[in-house]
Amino acid sequence: MSNRLSASPPPVNLLHRLVERPGYGRAFSLLVAGLLTCLVMIFAPTWLSQVEEQIGSLGWTLFPENAREERITLVVIDEKSLAEVGPWPWPRDVMAQLVNEIDRSGALLQVHDVVYPEPREGDVALEHALANTAGAVVAQVPALTHGSTEARIGTMTHGVDGLTCSGFGLDLAVAEGYVAAAEVFRGIPKGHNAALIDPDGGVRNSPALVCVDGVVYPSLTLAAFMQLGPSSSWSASVSQGDSFFGPEALISVEGYPGLQIPVDRTGAMRIDFHQSPESFRAVSASDVLAGRFGKELLEGAWVIVGGTAFGMADIVPTPYSGAAFGVELQARILASVLDLSVPFTPAGAELLFAAMVIAFSALAWTASVASGKAVEYRLSLLVPLLPAVSLGAHIYFLQSFDMWLGWTVPALFGFFAPASMLVFELAKARFERGVVYQNLASYVSPAVAKTVAFSLPSSRIDAERRDVTLLSADIRNFTAFGESRPPEEIAAVLHYFSIRANEIIESFGGRVAEFRGDSALAIWEGTGERSARNALDAAAALQIALCERLLDDHNPEGLEPMALGIGIDQGPVLIGSIGSSDRRSFTVLGDAVSATLRIREMTTELAQPILIGAAVARHLVDRNLQSQGSFLLPGLRVPRVLFAPAQSAEVVSIDKRSTNAA
Repeated sequence: MSNRLSASPPPVNLLHRLVERPGYGRAFSLLVAGLLTCLVMIFAPTWLSQVEEQIGSLGWTLFPENAREERITLVVIDEKSLAEVGPWPWPRDVMAQLVNEIDRSGALLQVHDVVYPEPREGDVALEHALANTAGAVVAQVPALTHGSTEARIGTMTHGVDGLTCSGFGLDLAVAEGYVAAAEVFRGIPKGHNAALIDPDGGVRNSPALVCVDGVVYPSLTLAAFMQLGPSSSWSASVSQGDSFFGPEALISVEGYPGLQIPVDRTGAMRIDFHQSPESFRAVSASDVLAGRFGKELLEGAWVIVGGTAFGMADIVPTPYSGAAFGVELQARILASVLDLSVPFTPAGAELLFAAMVIAFSALAWTASVASGKAVEYRLSLLVPLLPAVSLGAHIYFLQSFDMWLGWTVPALFGFFAPASMLVFELAKARFERGVVYQNLASYVSPAVAKTVAFSLPSSRIDAERRDVTLLSADIRNFTAFGESRPPEEIAAVLHYFSIRANEIIESFGGRVAEFRGDSALAIWEGTGERSARNALDAAAALQIALCERLLDDHNPEGLEPMALGIGIDQGPVLIGSIGSSDRRSFTVLGDAVSATLRIREMTTELAQPILIGAAVARHLVDRNLQSQGSFLLPGLRVPRVLFAPAQSAEVVSIDKRSTNAA
């Protein structure tokens, strides 16, 4: 066969390849999910961290502990105290009186979340009161905030023995400036109250150790334990975590065997918010000074002295409130150390994330191998479910094991994985529907294909009445040709016939309603002059394109040559689908169809390549049509007058060859 009878395969794109190999498509979807997760982590780390912290804290705020904290009491310098005693800062002798009242009440230790930086009158009395208590620690503040002043006020004292700023595996926070107590308080034990402020203004981590001028200084909580320890030497050690589910590092305080405080690689402790703010006992400082309180509140307690008045500028947001006080954070840190429940991120958190990512990938993959609509339903369910599972795992580990596991990374992947697979499945379904529609449109007209493809099957007649112009084309003597040729050549001839017939008919505004073997039935909407002219022009083009370029090359030797017979008529028809819901058939019915087929059959008897019914001929008065007479067509009751167009040289030559062969 010649090259013009072959058809090149359609181009294959990436989606086509993925659809043909669904496993590759699912793997590609997981790769896209991983890439999107990495992009969010790279380009929105601050936003991601804030979301993780704010929503991750639900593990505490949804199930807070409301039991009264009996070991710690807050002595607060509140609005009431400022109203009764005077504005802050108070005279040092008033503070000395407050220290003495707390000590006389039997407090175990006083932790002053207050800095006494500048020398003042009454410093000696305050220093004497602090030195003679059962135990007291005052605050000093290393400047950790980026861009903060490097001013140095007061004197930093009471570093940790046995630790240096480097060499034990921690990257400690380093402060250039500080605000510390005045020189007169050099002998009073001190601890820092520096906090790490997050971009949203929240304080969730506090450094247990801070480095200033090559000296390691403890936090207020560590200093409190060192002050109460049996040794006068403030010694501590740091060890690296050796457990997959353990913290990254541990700080041990000499004199307290078994007390190990978990910290991260920077030496920071995570603040515990599992207790509600109402669980901490608080006494107004003015009530302590006036003796208006029950001494049992302070007896044997760890007392934290600090400010809660708004004018003292010690306000931070917490998961419970947008305006909490620093003294509350100190109480939380101390309580978590006493309970040995300091939250920490496990050293193997990244491997746990990897395990969750693998599990989520397996779940999404399993859901995507279902059949039918179940795939979309399952994947749609996993889109919100997997992030919820990630958050739930975080809350469970936080509540049960004091582990701050984190949740946003696996949650992002858990969202993107089923979402990208769902997009792939929808694209796959859309692509497959498109292929089905294209295949269907190759058998019937695009309009019919659209109607069939997007209509639910039923057992009723789904058809409509239309006025149309019909053209029926048939290859004469094709049966004889088929007897003398191999099936491959027969198929090639029919293939070329159907392609060229469809191209020509569509180029003249018509559409092929159906192909049946070596015949075709075409339709033009309407029964007017335009559709009549288009049908006749299409018939002439078919004769030229097919008879000279196809049929002449394949005429069987010793037999009547093949030719193309075409009949044209107009009239009302019924176009649509009939049959049961599981076996529908598209059809064109009506007297006009029967008349057109019979007119086409008459082309053999009248030796005319094209015959036209009277209904069409009346619209073609300028085409020099020749009447062939009136005929009672087989199967019809009313005689029909048939016409043949004045034949061009090409059509005449075709007709003469057919006549001579006969």
